[in-house]
Amino acid sequence: MSNLIIGLTGGVASGKSELTRRFEALGVHVADADVAAREVVEPGQPALAAIVREFGPGVLQPDGRLDRRQLRERIFADPAARRTLEAITHPAIRAALEAQCRQAPSPYAIAAIPLLAEAGGRVGYPWLDRILVVDAPEAVQHARLMRRDGVDEALAGRMIAAQASRQERLALADDLVVNDGEPSHLDAMVAELHARYSALAGAASPDGNADPLRP
Repeated sequence: MSNLIIGLTGGVASGKSELTRRFEALGVHVADADVAAREVVEPGQPALAAIVREFGPGVLQPDGRLDRRQLRERIFADPAARRTLEAITHPAIRAALEAQCRQAPSPYAIAAIPLLAEAGGRVGYPWLDRILVVDAPEAVQHARLMRRDGVDEALAGRMIAAQASRQERLALADDLVVNDGEPSHLDAMVAELHARYSALAGAASPDGNADPLRP
């Protein structure tokens, strides 16, 4: 049962996956918002039933699963439809992430939320104890996107511009990792954060000694 929940966020191609892999290697449970977003619309889930009620059975594939491509086309053509979809899925995703983190076997857990700033930050996720932002200069994001996804510079720029600004993300940060070099340089930073979070989780535990007057 985790005593501390860390929200991890960052812009596209900032290095979120590099960080989560290192925390997982240390035995830390990571709940991924992208995974939760897929799971909450699986057949039998209340969110999928609500989507069908709002958008009609045409959003389903013959096997009963959500036709993501068809739904995506509809919501991007209609901002009101997008807001309706988000009103259904976002609460379900948040609840799933919180439940996974609170039930995690590690002393602290991480909720990896790429669009945390866009989803309301601390207001949208009041159960986060701390927020860790991984940051990279936009020039580095551009280069990584072009190399990783094979996109041109113009598309890379549009992908970055579609997200919250660096300033908006940095304003959320309790902890910051600047990832502007080789992935190997993250090892020491993750080790330092792991020690800090483990200590905070111990202090938050009912068995911890956060109160200096306790025996």
